[in-house]
Amino acid sequence: MMMYALLQQPATGGPAWIQFVFIGGMALMFYFLLIRPQSKARKEMEARLSKLKAGDEVVLTSGLYATIDRVEDKHIWLKLGGSVVKARRAAVAALANEPESQN
Repeated sequence: MMMYALLQQPATGGPAWIQFVFIGGMALMFYFLLIRPQSKARKEMEARLSKLKAGDEVVLTSGLYATIDRVEDKHIWLKLGGSVVKARRAAVAALANEPESQN
């Protein structure tokens, strides 16, 4: 009977504020390790895409190299060999003359 009563008592883990500090620390780590770097990279990419102009050589997400013929609001016209094709700005992965990142 006494053993059953001991098993029914709630376990005390210390003050509750320690749990809140731990959860807050985990949230800060999550922010600084995942969210902040991703939003920084997204802003850099948006800045690069907004500066595209005719004559720039770019690498597409498919791996193709192309030269920009003209730029519109959400689309770009690309010279691929002897053809001119329309693509979304988001299809540009990088400028061809940029060094590759070592990530």
